[in-house]
Amino acid sequence: MAKNDRVHFGSKLGVILASAGSAVGLGNIWRFPYETGNHGGAAFILIYLVCVLILGIPIMISEFLIGRRSRANTAGAYQKLAPGTHWRWVGRMGVLVGFLILGYYSVVAGWTLEFIGESATNSFAGKSAADFIASFNGFVGHPWRPVAWLIVFLMATHFIIVKGVEKGIEKSAKIMMPLLFILLIILAVCSISLPGANAGIEFLLKPDFSKVDGNVFLGAMGQAFFSLSLGMGCLCTYASYFRSDTNLPRTAFNVATIDTLVAILAGFIIFPAAFAVGIQPDAGPSLLFITLPNVFQQAFGNLPWLAVVLSLMFYLLLAVAALTSTISLHEVVTAYLHEEFKLSRSKAATLVTAGCIFLGTLCSLSLGIGKECTIFGMTLFDLFDFITAKLMMPIGGFFIAIFTGWYLDKKIVWEEISNNGTLKVSVYRLLIFILRYIAPIGIALIFINELGFLK
Repeated sequence: MAKNDRVHFGSKLGVILASAGSAVGLGNIWRFPYETGNHGGAAFILIYLVCVLILGIPIMISEFLIGRRSRANTAGAYQKLAPGTHWRWVGRMGVLVGFLILGYYSVVAGWTLEFIGESATNSFAGKSAADFIASFNGFVGHPWRPVAWLIVFLMATHFIIVKGVEKGIEKSAKIMMPLLFILLIILAVCSISLPGANAGIEFLLKPDFSKVDGNVFLGAMGQAFFSLSLGMGCLCTYASYFRSDTNLPRTAFNVATIDTLVAILAGFIIFPAAFAVGIQPDAGPSLLFITLPNVFQQAFGNLPWLAVVLSLMFYLLLAVAALTSTISLHEVVTAYLHEEFKLSRSKAATLVTAGCIFLGTLCSLSLGIGKECTIFGMTLFDLFDFITAKLMMPIGGFFIAIFTGWYLDKKIVWEEISNNGTLKVSVYRLLIFILRYIAPIGIALIFINELGFLK
């Protein structure tokens, strides 16, 4: 497909919602409250916001300009902008990251469908905390139920991808992102109205700077990096479908704002409800599937119908958030196969879906009947999570900053950021300085910290 013939998103709203959907995922809803709870509440949020501004948005702008300038998939982008160099491996790594994450992320995404069913049938009623733990462990370890749900989730993703950029990705984002915000707001209002919720609200809004140390800054930088989906090719691929008049800095700011707003609204759901029933929200991933069902039952047990409705809405919210992410991850790999190997979009998507079903099945089984089979002491699920989140994504983000800040012709950077001089970009010099010095150092610190060398 020639550069001028490449498909585009149909509207500015579609650009923002699709890109925001790529960033928004399960990490916003469980990882952000978990990190906030461990690092001083509002103090962590303030530091996180600074990290989004000085680290997240500049890297996002870099991915946007690389994608739009090249009008290619994330692997082809570097081949076009740096032909005959080893930079192409940065793009190829982004494709691999997208594929691996989609494989194991779909396992957790499938869990949301199981819990939608559990909520709808009021299966949480009357269970104790121990019952929730036993029920969750029994489901995760089941030989075929989690696999069946991940296949359903991947097929839903596949259906949207096959429809194409404008009729599939953009159209679904225009439906799912508003739905996500409606669910977030309703659940947050219900949560903060609970007796005893004030303690959770205070924790979320009142900074405790006594807990701020170097680990808090590193945690905030890591959360900003992972929450915005940087370094996995999604934003670069989506940007290749941007129109030439798309304002890249403003789009990056809008996406970061939406992503952060989702995370903070999730905090207003989880903290007040958890504090109202005396539960600390520091349970990591199990927070979503063990702690919160218990919270809903304790908080709204005197109104069983409300407990059913709110738990159903919450797991629908998780499913929507997961789906917006799986769509972007799928598109990274589909676009690569479609363009680099000249496959039809349908065939490329089918190969990706089939590959992820195979990979996801192995990851799911590694949590149950295959949990004794470990690599470096980790199950296959944990191994893929470690390799992508703690190794490949930080490395990818590091080289994106270096590529834009040092290698790419500054004329190209200026033309893309300013839309050939038609936009006033007063922070251009600051942006280049951040990409050259601050972002690489920050990402390097995240990388070293995630590997445990700073502990």
